[in-house]
Amino acid sequence: MTLQDQKQLGKTLWDIADQLRGAMNADDFRDYMLSFLFLRYLSDNYEEAAKKELGRDYPQVGEEDKHTALGIWYKNNDADILDFERQMRRKVHYVIKPEFLWSNIAEMARTQNGELLETLENGFRYIENESFESAFQGLFSEINLNSEKLGKIPSERNKKLCSIIQKIAEGIAKFSTDTDILGDAYEYLIGQFAAGSGKKAGEFYTPQQLSTILSKIVILDSQNPALGEKNKLDKVLDFACGSGSLLLNVRRQMSDSNGSIGKIYGQEKNITTYNLARMNMLLHGLKDTEFEIHHGDTLLNDWDILNEMNPAKKMEFDAIVANPPFSLKWEPNDTLAEDFRFKSYGIAPKSAADFAFLLHGFHFLSGEGTMAIILPHGVLFRSGAEERIRTKLLKDNNIDTVIGLPSNLFFSTGIPVCILILKKCKKFEDVLFINASEHFEKEKRQNRLREGEDGKPNDIQKIIETYQFRKEEDRYSRRVSLDEIEENGYNLNISRYVSTFVEEEPVDIHAVMAEIKDLEAKRAELDKEIELYLKELGLVP
Repeated sequence: MTLQDQKQLGKTLWDIADQLRGAMNADDFRDYMLSFLFLRYLSDNYEEAAKKELGRDYPQVGEEDKHTALGIWYKNNDADILDFERQMRRKVHYVIKPEFLWSNIAEMARTQNGELLETLENGFRYIENESFESAFQGLFSEINLNSEKLGKIPSERNKKLCSIIQKIAEGIAKFSTDTDILGDAYEYLIGQFAAGSGKKAGEFYTPQQLSTILSKIVILDSQNPALGEKNKLDKVLDFACGSGSLLLNVRRQMSDSNGSIGKIYGQEKNITTYNLARMNMLLHGLKDTEFEIHHGDTLLNDWDILNEMNPAKKMEFDAIVANPPFSLKWEPNDTLAEDFRFKSYGIAPKSAADFAFLLHGFHFLSGEGTMAIILPHGVLFRSGAEERIRTKLLKDNNIDTVIGLPSNLFFSTGIPVCILILKKCKKFEDVLFINASEHFEKEKRQNRLREGEDGKPNDIQKIIETYQFRKEEDRYSRRVSLDEIEENGYNLNISRYVSTFVEEEPVDIHAVMAEIKDLEAKRAELDKEIELYLKELGLVP
């Protein structure tokens, strides 16, 4: 399928969402739409694997037969079902009963079957608790199939669900789909729903362009990025992972450079977004053994695997990416002052948890790893506790690069943001500043980094190459010594080091005066001509 077809599938599904949601707001409808797309993917993947597993025994189903092929096999091979399911768990890591497959659900929707609602409820519970070896409990917890927004009584809700599922089935049927295609459509829809969610979008979505910058940076050699991409990342973490698109982008970039990732880890506090992330992983073809997403509070560090007190067993990550909530108000308690993540640096102020998020991630960064985090500009220059944390990180030579980005890149806020690149074992004794704040194009709703299409500059590639080769360019990037930063009171305000100001050429006052005199003489001549014309017309005596 071409890129154009991929976008068209996403657009088709979005148009369906727009038509069908009725009185339901975009955030509510998102959960239904994405869950059904997820069920479609799981089912297609499972049926394809079942076909290979059963070979010639896999039933042929004609147009007139309304059962799933697998349903027919189950009916005729009762004694072999247990062995078949055991084999499927080995091969695709999950099992779905025939009655819960998308092909059956879509057929029930097409025929307006009155039992669709109940079948869906049972199917969702089955997938959560029995499909996978590691239970995905609560995966569909945010989908209320008995919501009055779907209808006042069960029969109305059943009818509405039939309509939604039938439209989705028809929309997808126009395209030949595979894992990547449905995964891309899922990402597209997340982006579209984010655009419609305004400020709430920050809870679950990092714009793809910024996601790509972070991903391409952390897969480069940590000590010397100019050497290119690493061959393998053992563990990758996003401690505020939203819908998981940033983690998936790191995985995609590694794959594109013929590298591999051992396992990816994410943490997310919002339950709805946590479920989106788990679905997103599976939808992009990851097995349940290849990722771990934790539902919990990063600032409190309530994830057991990150709370190991034995230094020899401490979890460390080769790459850490994050786009945490900007300047989140929090309530640090006395215990946190002694927390292993913060005690060497101090506690971030109640008014802004930005450095608390940063220090959390930095604590778990491996000695050979790279961390890239998106933060508001305030972290670069605010005083008090933040200045003390910033100063220690700089004195320890842990801040590698500061990248200033244009304003209005996010759906959720118009403020300009920066990317901080941190390392524990840094090769260079300076800090690279990149001021990319004026390199973008305006679009209707927000600004956008250019990607080199139609002969335009490639703002994304320019940032990555400047970082990779530590390039210096007038009014764009500069390597700044720690001595100069110290002279500036450890203030990292980008414009102090890389100004985009263009000096105007000095004005030649004598030339300006001569030009004015010349213009006045021409004006006097023109006045005389006008007066002459007016006399000829008899309009003045």
